[in-house]
Amino acid sequence: MTGTRTARTAISPQAMILPLALAQFIASYAATNMNVAISTIATDLGTTVAGMQTTITLFTLTMAALMIPGSKVTEICGLIVYGIGALLATLAQGIGLMIIGYSLLEGIGSALLIPPIYILVTVAFTDVRSRARNFGIISGAAGLGAAAGPLIGGVITSTLGWRASFVLQIVIVASIIALSRRIVDPGVTGPRPAFDVTGAVLSALGLFFVVLGILQTSTYGWFGSREDFSIGGTVLIPKGGISPMWLFVGVGAVILAWFFWHIRSRERHGREPLLPLRLFRNRTANLGLGTQTIQWLILQGSFFVISVFLQQVRGYNAIQTGLVLTPATIGILASSAAAERFARRHSQRWLIQVGFGITTVGMLLLLLLVRQDSSVLTFLPGLFLMGVGVGAMLTSSVNVVQSSFPDPDQGDISGLSRSVSNLGSSLGTALAGSILIATGHPGGKPFAVTAATLVGIALIGLVLALLLPKVPAETATEPG
Repeated sequence: MTGTRTARTAISPQAMILPLALAQFIASYAATNMNVAISTIATDLGTTVAGMQTTITLFTLTMAALMIPGSKVTEICGLIVYGIGALLATLAQGIGLMIIGYSLLEGIGSALLIPPIYILVTVAFTDVRSRARNFGIISGAAGLGAAAGPLIGGVITSTLGWRASFVLQIVIVASIIALSRRIVDPGVTGPRPAFDVTGAVLSALGLFFVVLGILQTSTYGWFGSREDFSIGGTVLIPKGGISPMWLFVGVGAVILAWFFWHIRSRERHGREPLLPLRLFRNRTANLGLGTQTIQWLILQGSFFVISVFLQQVRGYNAIQTGLVLTPATIGILASSAAAERFARRHSQRWLIQVGFGITTVGMLLLLLLVRQDSSVLTFLPGLFLMGVGVGAMLTSSVNVVQSSFPDPDQGDISGLSRSVSNLGSSLGTALAGSILIATGHPGGKPFAVTAATLVGIALIGLVLALLLPKVPAETATEPG
């Protein structure tokens, strides 16, 4: 997307928004469109719901793990890698090639692609109002892609087959490349700092092990291990011992602690770290990153659990599943369209707080109204309110985080911001899927337990939103 410098006339700032928004849309679409085809793809590839859960989680996890390094080495190759991944997924005959194409290559491509979107907006729009407005467009494209993924994926899967959904992604990637040919790379002023390879490896491994640990709960449980955990034929944790989930999460926590020690050491020695520690000392940005993580956790986790419930318990096909999820899409579209108007009269902090409040009410309605044999209409109010709430706060959280730092830090904070959003998506799919798949029949009580867990997480997000400082968030993110 950033291309090479030539004699071509640079594209205008307004015209560059379309390819940037499309790029953000397709990355978010790829994370949710698979949900409605879980049963179909699992059958075709000879795998299980657990296998598909792992595939979807690994996609967003790859993005989360590589988004921060990706903000340092971004190029148009991100689009090419993504397109190759989509092609391999189209041709997949087994779960192995699906993981390579979809989970890894599309994830890597997205990690290289998304950070420059926010960097280019920052460079192209220098005043706060226009920058906030265009951040809103890009964030709205992310929400729309995630929300519309189930419906579009459902229609395509039911009419043309699930492979056609990946063909659509290839076509959109080709269109983005064509549209972005005239976007000029703003370049790096001064000498290019040495890339922090060790920091990149440590951050990626730390996030990987944390999410991998949560994925293990579908097999071994959360506390006591339901079966022997062995590596290479050697039993490391016998049945009844502590769940290996804690082993993996512990390893991830140690590696992340090592990562922070490493970047602190590099700064002390005057070398450029992968991320400067000052990014983690901004209270407003930290709270904003927390709300971003929880927003995407709720959205992805809810879409996954409802999709599994509809397909495994009610026997719905892809298009039926997508149609049931449509109220959430409508809610996100409606609130995203109105967010800028509300932002003229209310602070970003207020929008995030109200968004979490509405989202929590929507999740509670799903928990209270939906039953195994209830009418499909029981899904409507909860999904619509959840969509309204998520759509209202997606843009505001991005504005709070991005606008907490000056222009020189935009590349770093962009990578960190998108990393935690994708980490939230990974955790949402892993957490919701693990609770469901841990039982033989993912309906009834497991569905209720998962929904109740997501309600609790939404309340944590509301608490974080209430803690956001008033003055910094309002003055830094004045929208147009």
